[in-house]
Amino acid sequence: MDRPTGVFVTQIRPDFGRWEELYSLIMRSFAYMDGVIDPPSSAHLLTAERLKQKARQEIGLLALRDGRIAGCVFTQERADTLYVGKLAVEPDLQGQGIGRLLMQAAEDLAVSRGKGAVELQTRIELDGNHRAFVRLGFDETERTAHEGYDRATSITMRKVLL
Repeated sequence: MDRPTGVFVTQIRPDFGRWEELYSLIMRSFAYMDGVIDPPSSAHLLTAERLKQKARQEIGLLALRDGRIAGCVFTQERADTLYVGKLAVEPDLQGQGIGRLLMQAAEDLAVSRGKGAVELQTRIELDGNHRAFVRLGFDETERTAHEGYDRATSITMRKVLL
């Protein structure tokens, strides 16, 4: 697949001032999960202010198209991996390769930081996400349960880079 036209990825900078816009994008992107996954997405715990705090502790990447925030992903360094979360693409721009571009940027960041793999979690109920991550080279490594659940609620997936 070719690079999406007019889209570039950049790191969220300390002077980023569009937290409300980013928060709204994440909420629109995750809305399809409401009533599908149990427990509900942790995206519901976010606010614009919490996103700002998250960006101080993690590395946030933005996909921009003509100045519009098209998508984002947040990354967190771990011992030997880079964990990616809150991958979100504006719903009307999905299917154009923006998520793939963000994931490639996360992989590039992982390699630049000497991490041997990228890891993520996706919910059990989200079969489409599982297939998409497999297409990107991820393999399932574990199934886990959220606190208070006696069944698996999440799938951990990993892509070895080095």
